[in-house]
Amino acid sequence: MKEFRERRRAAVAVAAAGTLLALAACTPADQGGTAPGSASASAAPTAAQPSATASTSPPAAPGTSATVGAMVPGFPAKLLPVMPGAKVVSSSFDKTITPATVALVGSISAPSSEVLAFYTTVLAAQGFQAVPGESVGTVPSKDFLRNDSETVNISVIEAAGISTFTIGANVAPESVK
Repeated sequence: MKEFRERRRAAVAVAAAGTLLALAACTPADQGGTAPGSASASAAPTAAQPSATASTSPPAAPGTSATVGAMVPGFPAKLLPVMPGAKVVSSSFDKTITPATVALVGSISAPSSEVLAFYTTVLAAQGFQAVPGESVGTVPSKDFLRNDSETVNISVIEAAGISTFTIGANVAPESVK
């Protein structure tokens, strides 16, 4: 059971990272901290002020990927399909480590209970078993276990009729082929 708790923590960490990635992409960048309309604000970027659209990030390690607003290439959609009608907020996939990690953040105009029911059915069909518990505090959340080593966590936050779900999975490399 200790191993499951450690894997669950890792799955929650992956899910949290996916959520943070999605939120960071939705948050406007601070362009130097000057207030709008202040005399020192410049309309065009200069050599001393890099453009917010031109950013350099280190290349991803082979076998890893993450993206916002779409499924990353190679995402194991058979393992974690997008719920019909849902919009992908972000996705990530790392098959360079064992267990492989997969994360999906999505949103849909459906109650959290429907999201959990959909993924419970999908995961049960693949041999995952639901672990007792239906929430963490007030957040609907469900954990799944397969072969005592593969874990999936789904949590859903519902606001204004929109459910945002985060799924984190730690699975055997052969599960993501």
